[in-house]
Amino acid sequence: MTNDISATTVAAPLPIAPGRWAMDPFHSSVNFTIRHLGIAKVRGRFSGVQAELFVGERVEDVRVSATVDLASIDTGNADRDAHVRASDLLDVAKRPTMTYRSTRVSGEGEDWTMEGELTIGDVTRPVTFAVEFGGLGAMPVGGDGRHAGFEATGEIRRGEFGLDFAPGLLGEVVKIQLDMQFVEPEGA
Repeated sequence: MTNDISATTVAAPLPIAPGRWAMDPFHSSVNFTIRHLGIAKVRGRFSGVQAELFVGERVEDVRVSATVDLASIDTGNADRDAHVRASDLLDVAKRPTMTYRSTRVSGEGEDWTMEGELTIGDVTRPVTFAVEFGGLGAMPVGGDGRHAGFEATGEIRRGEFGLDFAPGLLGEVVKIQLDMQFVEPEGA
């Protein structure tokens, strides 16, 4: 007689309540790092971000969606940012947004993986993020419910998205770091 424990394995409960969690824009950021001249890193962020987290009863039901306004790029240098927005580089008139839609979330405890599709302009490619669940916390004054915190890291290759401008000047790999807080749905 064999003992098939896989048939009796129960998935760990999700660490946050089901429902639609809204992004807290004051405590969330989308950051990136890219090599310049192959010798140093340039860091920046996008300030125009909208995201939503939908949590179902099971981990298979969890979905994340986000839209980033590419014109909101901020590298700490206004002249550089204007050049990056221009038609010879990022071309925000042609590619105004970057969107992400998760297709699968897996993991437990603090360590999760989020697979999905990233679209920049008219190019969509799979991108996977390593996600760390930071926990839940309540706002101490004038709070709007509990907040869930997450850090997600991943990377893309510029050429795969048709962003192959300035080879040798800018690195091919763009590292992405998301620091996100979502607000618990009312009544959760």
